[in-house]
Amino acid sequence: MRKSLSLPFAAAAVASLLSGCGMSNVTSTNPTSPSGDSAPVSISMTDDPPQGVQVLFFQVSLMDASLTPASGSPVSLLNGNTPIQIDVTQLQALSAFLSTANVSPGSYTGLSLTFGSPLLVIFNASDSSIASTCAVGSVCQLTPTIDDDSATVNLTSAPFPVTVSANSPLGFLVDFHLNTIIQSDLSVNLGVTNGITVGELPPMPTPSPRFGFLNGTVESVNASQNQFTLQTPWGRTFTIEASSSTMFSDFPSSACTTAGIACLAQNQVVQVQISGIESGGILMASQVTYLQEASQQTVEGIIFSYSATGMKILLRGNPTFNSALPLGGVASVTFATGTTFSVDADGFTIPSGLTFAGVENLTAGQTVKVNVQGSLTSTGTGPTSGWGPPPSVSFTTNSVQLEPGQVTGNISALASPDFTLQYSVWPPCWPPLPCPNIVALVSTDVQTTSQTTYMGFDPDSFSGLAVNGVVSVNGWLFEEDNGMMDPAVTPPTILAQTVSDHPNAVF
Repeated sequence: MRKSLSLPFAAAAVASLLSGCGMSNVTSTNPTSPSGDSAPVSISMTDDPPQGVQVLFFQVSLMDASLTPASGSPVSLLNGNTPIQIDVTQLQALSAFLSTANVSPGSYTGLSLTFGSPLLVIFNASDSSIASTCAVGSVCQLTPTIDDDSATVNLTSAPFPVTVSANSPLGFLVDFHLNTIIQSDLSVNLGVTNGITVGELPPMPTPSPRFGFLNGTVESVNASQNQFTLQTPWGRTFTIEASSSTMFSDFPSSACTTAGIACLAQNQVVQVQISGIESGGILMASQVTYLQEASQQTVEGIIFSYSATGMKILLRGNPTFNSALPLGGVASVTFATGTTFSVDADGFTIPSGLTFAGVENLTAGQTVKVNVQGSLTSTGTGPTSGWGPPPSVSFTTNSVQLEPGQVTGNISALASPDFTLQYSVWPPCWPPLPCPNIVALVSTDVQTTSQTTYMGFDPDSFSGLAVNGVVSVNGWLFEEDNGMMDPAVTPPTILAQTVSDHPNAVF
């Protein structure tokens, strides 16, 4: 499903599973009070994934982001707040909202980004171990090095130079290309040609889902103004405005009976889809999704093995960023008696015939959200240096929800409203499932509905799809044959929530 990556061992490859979106590990910073002639400038981030590379988790911290003016000193878009941790592998078909700040009008010639603290987790699908410590068929973690010359990336090509006009919001979308920045020795070179690119988001008032998601805790609610303030785990606080078209999803009946701003309450943990930014720096919400109360604990991850009594998942996110649930780590989850299984539809209508009602519908590669019941037990701390097993924990759950995940491939056939997506590697390649040949092409059916969103196509609809086009799909992975079929022969079905184009197959 991705471009190949040459590694320093025989017949090696690294590959990617479906990456979850529900708890994207990114946050935003609140703009300073706008002056009469300033304009809010936002920054979001997405990811073009490498083909044929089994990268399960790649996290990096954004330390600084600043605009370079035609004259004068750089202007920070992070307002001096703490670094933002980003799981890049969750951004194949989605974007993550990072920051917004008020910027003085004028001409700007570039965007400077400084990164640090990378963390890489892979599945070794090769025929030999890596550095004698990462065994074949195992999940391994590494803290790679970032080339000193690439820790700061200066983006000066199109769309730069740009002009910031008074009271006219401007947004940038930063795009990672993992197949380019991860080197053959598994170091990270962010400064490599086309490793990181930038584009300009559509001008307001055109709303765009590419502004991205963010998570946080509700600090206060002003229902009369249809506004609320949200604080991220990194200490950033900003104001969000709902409208009559804003969707409120997954709120329990104890919070409200009618979806709307009245559902929100202090200390709720929610996810917000940002659709734009107003001239005063207030963020516009197209959707607000309930995640949990602050006193609860949920976690999202990708299944890589399972049985009738439990499963193992790769941890991809938790809304409170609890350090006891290490991102990129592995959790052994035991099903409590009476554990419920459901689909987190998030306002999407699931067609009949696609079910997730019990352990018989589990399959490797699914993204799930689970409640942590009782205490957490640490079962491994992870490598102190070099390669090694990721940190691990264990706990019991009483609730498993199927969440949308992400995968990238080539369209091999179109039969509206479905299409066939072809991969170089089928993602759920984990014990106890048999693994197909790493270079074999396999296909799966992608179902779309009238609710499916298309991004980057012309037009942005099913008719914009084309055979041989490279796309990323964000959607639910359904297994209808007890989860034990050979995925190389009969892959599960993906119900597409979002389909994103990769023009000219540029990664």
